[in-house]
Amino acid sequence: MIALAFTLRQGDFALTVDVRLGGRVTSLFGPSGAGKTTILDAIAGLRRPASGTIAVGDRLLFSSARGVDLPVHRRHVGYVPQDVALFPHMNVRRNVLYGRRAGSRPDLATVSGILEMESLLDRAVGELSGGQRQRVALARALMSGPELLLLDEPLAAVDVELRRRILPYLARVRDELSIPVVYVTHDRADVALFADEVVMLEQGRVVQHAPRDEWQRASGPIVSETP
Repeated sequence: MIALAFTLRQGDFALTVDVRLGGRVTSLFGPSGAGKTTILDAIAGLRRPASGTIAVGDRLLFSSARGVDLPVHRRHVGYVPQDVALFPHMNVRRNVLYGRRAGSRPDLATVSGILEMESLLDRAVGELSGGQRQRVALARALMSGPELLLLDEPLAAVDVELRRRILPYLARVRDELSIPVVYVTHDRADVALFADEVVMLEQGRVVQHAPRDEWQRASGPIVSETP
């Protein structure tokens, strides 16, 4: 269970969230500027709420009332942002192992096997395709031993064919590692393929929180928004 009950202000924008997420994969869905990435940043510890609480299972990550605000490295959250920032001076193996916590699971063999990237480990970052870079970024997040995985539109910059090739890897992470995922997307087809539940946001507020199938019935036929 992921409990989010907080308010965060950024300039003229105010985000207010009060939801409990219980699915394996929760999609944050809504127009640009609705607050989806801000929620991920708050969970990861990159932005500080004005008030409220953030908890993952029985671990309290933030509480304004109790004076709790765990630093990023103690939150045990894996984050794959929109901009896949790999270290160009490191090969794939060193990128993937960067930030790994001692004794954490899964191990490199498991992660590279699930993402089918064993042949990439000794390659230079500059030699990678866009889809390969996405897999390396995901592997690096997984190797930190996260209790929660945050994905911020990891497929937004790829074409339809590449998206179809990467989604099965995300599904394997969901199914084989049992790490809960919070996933930001603009594409309803991605929600249909990957999510269990949906949080719909508009102008900094939750306007719907429902199981995926219920959300689909209310939203009408699924048509991919990817050009």
